[in-house]
Amino acid sequence: MTNVCAVSDLHLFCKRSQAHLHSEALDQAISEAGICVLNGDIFDFRWSIFNSVERTVCEAMGWLDGLVGRHPHCRFHFVFGNHDSVRPFIDALEDYAADSPRLSCHHDLLRLNTAVFLHGDVADRKMTQAEFEAARRLWHYDRRRGRLVNRAYDLAFWLGAHRTIPRIVFPREVVAGRLMHYLDAVGHGRGSGVTDVYYGHTHVAVQGFRYGGLSFHNSGAPMPRLGFSILRTTV
Repeated sequence: MTNVCAVSDLHLFCKRSQAHLHSEALDQAISEAGICVLNGDIFDFRWSIFNSVERTVCEAMGWLDGLVGRHPHCRFHFVFGNHDSVRPFIDALEDYAADSPRLSCHHDLLRLNTAVFLHGDVADRKMTQAEFEAARRLWHYDRRRGRLVNRAYDLAFWLGAHRTIPRIVFPREVVAGRLMHYLDAVGHGRGSGVTDVYYGHTHVAVQGFRYGGLSFHNSGAPMPRLGFSILRTTV
């Protein structure tokens, strides 16, 4: 058996993220694992504090290289989310992975025995693989938001919209049903041997929610007044 830790939605480089408060906990979890799954939206290119995509790519690659270098015993899997699925970063990470035997990147999902890991934006609505790929392509050339939009989002955060809206838009049963619809369509759902589904995107922490014979898990997001935890399992 191999210990696995998984985390999503760190939204590094977004000023509203508090991921830095969990850096030591993440390093500790990785030190105890043989596999680490970075399950999407680890970086945030839409809301980056840096003034260019190129600078954010540079910072992201430096962060990843440091993480991989600190844990030479561990194998890393990077599953792209929508916020870190911009084309320049995709190209940079694929080049890095080609030269790194301990890091692999995945555009849709990762299957480890009976566990499947995916970012979870297929839960925005019921999607097929083709619909998911079309939705993701819209993010490939997504641009950084400006100062005024950022200030408006800051106000929404202060009012608590980041807590209430996801719980209204993404109730657990709806999310689990949409994830199951997608996984069934791509051959990793019911009847395929999958028992556990690890996802992100919704920013709503979930551990062991049972639906349709599967268990669903979400690490949440390290943002003010949201639940967040590093998920652990074995494969």
